[in-house]
Amino acid sequence: MVRVTRILMVTHGTDGDVLPFVRLGALLRAAGHEITLVSHAPYRDRCDLDFAAIDTPEEFARHQADTAHLMDTRGESSWLGFYLRNGLFEQLRRESQILIDAHRPGETVLVGRHTSAVSVRFAAELLGAPVAWVAVSPIQVMSARLAAHMYGAELAPGFAAARAELGLPEVTDWPKWFAGADLDIGLWPGWFDRAGARSPARFALTGFAVPDDETGPAGEELPPGAEEALAERPVLISGGTGRMLNARFYEAAVEGCAGRPALLAVPHEDLVPQPLPPGITWFPRLPFRQVMPRVSAVVHHGGIGTLTRALAAGTPQVVLADGADRPDNAARLARLGLAAWLPPARWGETAAALGGVLADRGLAGRLPGDLDPSAGIEGAARLIENLADPARRARPALTPHQRLALRKHLSTAKRDHP
Repeated sequence: MVRVTRILMVTHGTDGDVLPFVRLGALLRAAGHEITLVSHAPYRDRCDLDFAAIDTPEEFARHQADTAHLMDTRGESSWLGFYLRNGLFEQLRRESQILIDAHRPGETVLVGRHTSAVSVRFAAELLGAPVAWVAVSPIQVMSARLAAHMYGAELAPGFAAARAELGLPEVTDWPKWFAGADLDIGLWPGWFDRAGARSPARFALTGFAVPDDETGPAGEELPPGAEEALAERPVLISGGTGRMLNARFYEAAVEGCAGRPALLAVPHEDLVPQPLPPGITWFPRLPFRQVMPRVSAVVHHGGIGTLTRALAAGTPQVVLADGADRPDNAARLARLGLAAWLPPARWGETAAALGGVLADRGLAGRLPGDLDPSAGIEGAARLIENLADPARRARPALTPHQRLALRKHLSTAKRDHP
C-alpha cells in the first residue's frame, strides 16, 4: 500500500460534479490517505470527509440562480460578468490559500475538477506539488481550447491579478498550460469516448462514475408517496440538481409525458410547471439508484450522472439537451442507439420520442457490457495513488523565486517549520 498522503481535492458545480469527488475521497481515505474536500458549503453535510467551504449556503444559492444566465452569453450574461457578479476571482484566491495552508511538503497531492479548479493548478506551481485534473464529461476536454482562449482574453486580467498575488508569472500560453497537469483523468469509458470527438492520448479514461455509491448501503429512503407512484411504472423526469437549464426544459418534458404517469424530480420548486397535469407527481429529490430500475423510461437533460445511472439500469432514455456538456453526451448516446435525442427546436416531439423508446425492444442488446458504475471512481483512485507514490512523483526543487513567493503565503508556524 502507498504510504499515507495528504490529498487535497477541489470541485465546483452541483451533484454530478461534486458527489463523484465525495466518492473518490471516501475511497482514497479508506486506503489510508488524509483527504480534504474543498467545495460549496451545502455539500459539507453530504460527505464524511474533512471539508473546507469556499462559500456560504446563501452565496451558493445566488451563484446557482445566476448560472441560468450562462445559457445566453451576451452582454451582462458574459463569463466575465458571471465571474465578477459571483466573486469567483476572490474565490480562486481563497481556494489557493486553503491549499497552501493545508499543504505538507513532499506528502501532498492536489486533485481538481478539470477546467474550473484552476486553484489546484496555480497552487501546484507555487508549491511544487503533483497535480491531477479530473474531467467528469468529454465536453470539458473538447472545450479546453475555447476555455483557454477565454481565460487568456476575457478573463485574463482577473487571473493575472490572482497569479501576481501568489507570486506567479502571467500565463502567456493558455493552451499549453491547460495540458500541463501531471495526470489527466476522464470519468467515462473508452466506448463512450469513441462515439464522439476523441480525448487526447494523455487522458486516462477510467469509466463512468455515478454520483451515488453503488457498492454501499441502499442510501436515502424513498420520500412519502414515491413507493405508491412507482407501482405504476411511471416515467421519470429530471433536469439535474442545478439551474443552468433551458427555461423550456421542464415544460417540454411535462407536456411530452402528459397522459402517462410520471415522477418529476426538481429540487427548485419555482421551476416546477404549474399546474401539473394529472398523473405527474413532483418530488424535490429522489434516490436514483433505487428509482431508475423501477421506471419505464427517463426524460432528462443529458447530465452524465443521470445517463450513467439510466444505462446501468437499462432504462430507456429521451434526452432534451441544451447547453454545457449535454448535447455532446446526448449525441454520443443517440449515435450508439442508446437514447433518443431532441435538440430544443424539436422538443415538441417529446411525446413521440418517448413512445418510440418505450416500444424499442432492442435496447438491452445494444447496451455495452462494461457499465459498472463504480469503475470510474475505483480507476481514478488507483491513478491518484500512483501519483501519490513518492517513487513516481519526483519534482524539481523550488526556485529561489518560488520559495520567496510561497513564504509570503505561509502561516508563521509554517515559516518556522516548513
